[in-house]
Amino acid sequence: MKTEDVTAKGVPAAALKSEKRKRLLNQLLSQKFLYLMILPGLIYFIVFKYVPMWGLIIAFQDYQPFLGILGSEWVGFKHFIRLFTEPTFFILLKNTLILFAMNVVIFFPIPILLALLLNEVRLALFKKFVQTMIYIPHFMSWVIVVSLSFVLLTVDGGLMNELIAFFGGEKINFLLSQEWFRPMYILQVIWREAGWSTIIYLAAITAVDPQLYEAAKMDGAGRLRQMWHITLPAIKSVIVVLLILKIGDTLELGFEHVYLLLNATNREVAEIFDTYVYTAGLKQGQFSYSTAVGLFKAAVGLILVMLANRLAKKFGEEGIY
Repeated sequence: MKTEDVTAKGVPAAALKSEKRKRLLNQLLSQKFLYLMILPGLIYFIVFKYVPMWGLIIAFQDYQPFLGILGSEWVGFKHFIRLFTEPTFFILLKNTLILFAMNVVIFFPIPILLALLLNEVRLALFKKFVQTMIYIPHFMSWVIVVSLSFVLLTVDGGLMNELIAFFGGEKINFLLSQEWFRPMYILQVIWREAGWSTIIYLAAITAVDPQLYEAAKMDGAGRLRQMWHITLPAIKSVIVVLLILKIGDTLELGFEHVYLLLNATNREVAEIFDTYVYTAGLKQGQFSYSTAVGLFKAAVGLILVMLANRLAKKFGEEGIY
């Protein structure tokens, strides 16, 4: 005859498990409205993020749409070998890394600086006006942003070239020039995204205890010292988290933006992995190859996020997990 399992306190194990289940169920029921709020987002991620992962298997197949995933021939790492051995790989990697470095070194600090400056503005009406003006470009599509650049920079009647000609200079073909592609790209990113990113830092600054600033004033600290010794350390954890997420997007620079700026004359410096997937993969029906490129990008991003997160923890920050 089997004896019933009991815990160290003499309570039957089955009864203890039942009690835990009841407690968990009661907790779920008490917070049911919060879980209902989470449900749409959870469904979105399951349907559009996790379920499509099944399609990654075609990166290891010679995928044919009429055969389907289960019927296509398995080719292993053939497409990855092709990617790494093609001469274009290092050009794509170089272009992508240069644009990413420009995003981190030039663009990333600008929203922090804007947030610090706006935090020091005492005139509420002027502060709201500036915030609104720098937020607005975020709601414009890249098509509009690039179109505005075209109107301003084109050789035939562009405002910038007309000004250059007016002052006796020679017109510059900004849109077709390899030298001007990267400056044009990063300036467009700054104009469109800097204001929106500022919101996060301003929200973090509002959580800083005002008594810290009062104590610093009593000690004779000016605004610059308060900014350096109070505001920046207070939002350091937010900066680290956003930097980690930015590093995870190393090979993700946005297809639409670069593709709209891409042309035959600047392709050598403008072609990145995102545009290459479209032009060499999807346009030519090479679905397996384009999936292999996408999987490579995702793997690099994941590894960099994990390394950056570990590095952040070594320096005493919380990281993202």
